[in-house]
Amino acid sequence: IYAERSLSLAQHPSETLERTLVRLLAYGLRFAEGLEFGRGVSATDEPDLWTRAGDGRTIEWIEVGQPEMKRLVKAARHAERATLIAFGDGCWRWKKAELDPLVDPPANLSVLFLEDRFVRDVAAAAERQIRWSLTLSEGILYLASGKQSFETTPA
Repeated sequence: IYAERSLSLAQHPSETLERTLVRLLAYGLRFAEGLEFGRGVSATDEPDLWTRAGDGRTIEWIEVGQPEMKRLVKAARHAERATLIAFGDGCWRWKKAELDPLVDPPANLSVLFLEDRFVRDVAAAAERQIRWSLTLSEGILYLASGKQSFETTPA
């Protein structure tokens, strides 16, 4: 998919820069026509991003961070596809506590893990106005921002 978008993204006062940038990364990674941001961290009944059909059905429900597993299972029940982009300190402990014990995970739930180093480096280079070029090729995510470039392999 080749697309160019101009977006305005608000950062909630309780939200870290890293989380805001991962929401923006999620937009690029899961891009589809109609993909939009939810109302934010205070809107507990909405995802971070989603794609909805004209009749109101949720096509894809996208979360970022380390949500409770019951939230992800609920998302998978209410959407054709549920995606989590997990990141942050303790992410692997979260996986062990929340994801691994799940006996029968929903078939329509996918989870991508972003490396802490990658997220921290991207956040350190962020400016008020961001112009990114995002490429996903053979499982490797390449992100160019100004004169800097970053790469990671989402697991």
